[in-house]
Amino acid sequence: MSPNTPPPSSDADSPVEPSTDSSAPATVGGAQRTDVETAVPDGAPTHRCDYCERPFARESYLTLHHGLAHDGVLTDEEREAFEAAYAEERASLRRFRIVALGLLVLLYFGFLFVFAVVT
Repeated sequence: MSPNTPPPSSDADSPVEPSTDSSAPATVGGAQRTDVETAVPDGAPTHRCDYCERPFARESYLTLHHGLAHDGVLTDEEREAFEAAYAEERASLRRFRIVALGLLVLLYFGFLFVFAVVT
């Protein structure tokens, strides 16, 4: 690790920070963020990126793409929209994790009680 590279974060909820160095491609898990293929179903409204012309099925996906892949060229309005969309996405993921954990706990105790009754 070079002296200019920040240490990796161990916090699972920490946001993925977009690269401010325009010469270095933004990466997630070793793959470039722009390597992910996007597709929009036929007949669905398409939202195209103004910078790279990639299609997105939802405007929120486009907003998140702008903030993650084109951070260095965003206007203040686009940056604020990205931050709002990111906060909303983070809240949705947090709620999903809590609900999934609750369901796993219920499933575990359900099997435990069934096992206790059967044996």
